[in-house]
Amino acid sequence: MYFAPDTECSLDFAVALANTVAGATKSGVDELSTPAEAVSFMQAYQFSGRIDGTDPELAEVREAREQLRSLWTLQRDDAVAAINALLREARALPQLSRHDGIDWHLHATDPEAPLAERILVEVALALVDVIRSDETARLRQCAAEDCDGVLIDLSRNGSKRFCSVRCGNRMNMIAFRERAAAV
Repeated sequence: MYFAPDTECSLDFAVALANTVAGATKSGVDELSTPAEAVSFMQAYQFSGRIDGTDPELAEVREAREQLRSLWTLQRDDAVAAINALLREARALPQLSRHDGIDWHLHATDPEAPLAERILVEVALALVDVIRSDETARLRQCAAEDCDGVLIDLSRNGSKRFCSVRCGNRMNMIAFRERAAAV
């Protein structure tokens, strides 16, 4: 599946952010538990604009993370309503932008807008492309029974089932052991 590069970046960012919850992380703990962790995460994904690194901002980002996780599980028409509401509330005004060595891409909020708002709007713009392409089936929850992770399947054949190689290997090992025990 092919989307514009900025759409794919936003979708990858959304998955990474959604998978910082305790049930989806390798460590088993919430990876956004301090403002410093949130700042480090945003810097790792080269998220532009104002980042305050405060406790209130962290709370807003964690709330945005939950909103994104819920968007991932919505059916297409329900996702449309939720995304339209999100864009309307933020008074999003899509504009082309070029900065920090990144070619033309879309932003729809002011760089000084609150971080959580900018996160939600940027991911919403990416999800608009997913919906318009009728590819919402590629937004999935991890198939590992003990994982709360989400994923975006950008593979050609749309067969990705796990949020990480770790989950895939773990589930394959469980299946192997079950088959060996049945013999």
